[in-house]
Amino acid sequence: MSDEWKLPWEGGCRCGAVRFRVTTPPILASACHCMGCQRMTASAFTLSLSLHKDGFEVTRGQPVLGGMRDPPMHYHCPDCKSWLFTRAVDPDWLVNLRTTMLDDHAWARPFMETFRAEGLPWVSSGAKHSFEGLPAEADWPTLVAEFAAEGARP
Repeated sequence: MSDEWKLPWEGGCRCGAVRFRVTTPPILASACHCMGCQRMTASAFTLSLSLHKDGFEVTRGQPVLGGMRDPPMHYHCPDCKSWLFTRAVDPDWLVNLRTTMLDDHAWARPFMETFRAEGLPWVSSGAKHSFEGLPAEADWPTLVAEFAAEGARP
């Protein structure tokens, strides 16, 4: 499966002070339209690859907490302030990597979009699935399985 995904992937912040490596395929690719993500990115939405924490490691630098300091925990470069990734508390194994922080990220496109109810009405991410908030708990296994079969690859 790693060959299909052309792993490992490298990435980092804008200034290069923080670098990371991804060694396992993503679980999902998404766009979040919530107002928090809009404000954190100064854009219409944020793009994320959901990863298992065992397949993600910081290889250089020390990211710092930024944005809201309540869970989930948002990590940024201490120098250029790039928003790199978010660590979830529940489930605690989840890391949401900001897709554009990958060195090669042009291939990645959102498979689902969340919080459309808070999104700008004129913005479209092109995601296959769209939710007004988060998907229902019962929908997650199907979304993960569909992404594994159909999600964009590098």
